Amino acid sequence: MGLFSFFKKKEVKLTEEQRKWNKMWELWTEEKADSPYAQLMTYQSEINNGGHDQYFTNVENTADLQNEMSILEKILPVIHKDNLRKAYKAYLVLEEREDELAEKTLERCDDVFYENEAELNDILEEYAKTIEL
Repeated sequence: MGLFSFFKKKEVKLTEEQRKWNKMWELWTEEKADSPYAQLMTYQSEINNGGHDQYFTNVENTADLQNEMSILEKILPVIHKDNLRKAYKAYLVLEEREDELAEKTLERCDDVFYENEAELNDILEEYAKTIEL
């Protein structure tokens, strides 16, 4: 064992489950993930990067937001479905005018999302199990 072998990183072997999870996100990046999981992954990614406001703005600029939301509503657990609707109403108010209550509502909706994100991860984990390596 040489002096520098101590600093050499050991290769980490990923489980099949981890490899499928990674493959799922790779498919999403390549826009090849199945619907409605692709929409769920976009939703989760955007919320984690900038909240509901960012999700609505980015999807509105790149896709049909109403269609995306209707697809999402088919897969979201009730708490997330209600939260999405509430956040969207607040977003619409903010598009028209600056409104402190709407801003606070969006922040609360982000909090509800984070508090219940494990449910979304469970859905995605089930989807990842179906991915072929």
